Amino acid sequence: MGKIQIENMEFYAYHGCYKEEQVVGNHFLVDLTLETDCEKPMKSDNLQDALNYLKVYEFVKAEMQIKSHLLEHVAGRILDTLYAEFDQIEHATVKVRKMNPPLGGKMESVSVTLER
Repeated sequence: MGKIQIENMEFYAYHGCYKEEQVVGNHFLVDLTLETDCEKPMKSDNLQDALNYLKVYEFVKAEMQIKSHLLEHVAGRILDTLYAEFDQIEHATVKVRKMNPPLGGKMESVSVTLER
């Protein structure tokens, strides 16, 4: 088994419970850890045998473009899509962070982490 990590993917998206968040948008960061059998690509050095990081990123990007009220919903959709598209994923963790959330105080981010 191996772990593939794609960290700090940056997106501008329109997720949030407040109307303003759905109109103005915000910056989001997404981290992924994907566990998969790396034995075959390690020996073959062939992309066809590996989990394609570019395709993973494209699916995450597509899910981030769909408006949601909750980060839990966004993270869950990302996991659902990745498991549907990549049968070689054994375990996955996704963390979605909203930067500078409008919670009435100064903070860097709020995040949700889901794994399955």
